[in-house]
Amino acid sequence: MQEKDVRFVSRLTRKTLAIILAGGRGSRLKHLTTWRAKPAMPFGGKFRIIDFTLSNCINSGVRQIAVLTQYKAHSLLRHIQNGWGFLRGQFGEFIELLPAQQRIESSWYLGTADAVYQNLDIIRSHNPEYVLVLAGDHVYKMDYGEMLAYHAEENADLTVGCIEVPIADASAFGVMGIDESNRIVEFAEKPDVPMAIPGRPDVAMASMGIYVFKTELLLDRLVADADDKNSDHDFGKNIIPNMIKDGHVFAFRFRSKADKTSYWRDVGTVDNYWRASLELVDVDPDLNLYDKEWPIWTHQEQVPPAKFVFDDDDRRGCAIDSMVSGGCIISGASIKRSLLCTNVRIEQRTIIEKSVLLPEVTVGRNCIIRNAIIDKGCVIPDNMQIGVNLEQDAENFYISPGGVVLVVPDMLGQMVHQAR
Repeated sequence: MQEKDVRFVSRLTRKTLAIILAGGRGSRLKHLTTWRAKPAMPFGGKFRIIDFTLSNCINSGVRQIAVLTQYKAHSLLRHIQNGWGFLRGQFGEFIELLPAQQRIESSWYLGTADAVYQNLDIIRSHNPEYVLVLAGDHVYKMDYGEMLAYHAEENADLTVGCIEVPIADASAFGVMGIDESNRIVEFAEKPDVPMAIPGRPDVAMASMGIYVFKTELLLDRLVADADDKNSDHDFGKNIIPNMIKDGHVFAFRFRSKADKTSYWRDVGTVDNYWRASLELVDVDPDLNLYDKEWPIWTHQEQVPPAKFVFDDDDRRGCAIDSMVSGGCIISGASIKRSLLCTNVRIEQRTIIEKSVLLPEVTVGRNCIIRNAIIDKGCVIPDNMQIGVNLEQDAENFYISPGGVVLVVPDMLGQMVHQAR
């Protein structure tokens, strides 16, 4: 019976086109997305955020994928071209890159639904039975085959992936009400007063931005939405609420793949990004990057192993409760509970604590960096202290509501100004 179920799910995934929405700016990440799209943000040392969604597709057997891009997409496009070219077109596998092209309208993408609508001809050319719409800016592991099977079993017009979130955080999501059969009976996009789960006043059921549609029904709905001049052309604000009125719309409760918990993170704010990054250095993190059964694929840069040098009492190269990526050189510095991305160099007698250093950061001698995110390419001069005096830091850097110090090259007078 189990083997039959696997074949059933595999048949569904082969008939599915995944559309990854990766065109958003991610303005809540502040200066981190001034020169890159949010899905292109480094995460977990050697990955980009979009790698998690793409890996879920590949590991689930969904190998017909379209990535819709718009905002400052150069580094995102380059990353996908360099790291995701292993699919075989002769077997019907592909990752198509679909920048905003004004294919149907004279405008750029006006909303999530409009982005898909403007590529209707491409969707039709692939002739999928199902369309799986995904956000390219969340970090999680999920077998989409299970959701597709549920969608088919319920004969749903639309299935929405959902997860429980604290009611205090629910205003950042689409929030739904469901009945005893998991049918969605109410949906509100980012409500000021979110509805709680009955009997659980502190918890709401939130949309993960993951949708499965019957293809023809989706195309009909997108055309009708495009003709509605009063629409925001958004899945959460328009498409889903309208389908609830006259369609079969169901909620699929998220279950993590391979990990012990239902790990899903919206890393769309500076505090959430910092917190999710440092969770990875826990002894037993909720997100297991070492899981061989559900690997996270990415572009493998050709870099040497990390190196730690000097063992003197006052300049010992060491890292404790930390993750240090390839190409890093820790030259007589102390790293504690931090995450270092590729090609970071830290000089002697410097202390790094509870911080995230993005690729190609250089930190000089005798520095102290605490509770910080240091953006790609920053060169921190000798003797600088960051995260020690927040009032002083606020004169030059961004301080998040949670007290995380964000430093980007421009703030240091280092005018990099390039797509990274």
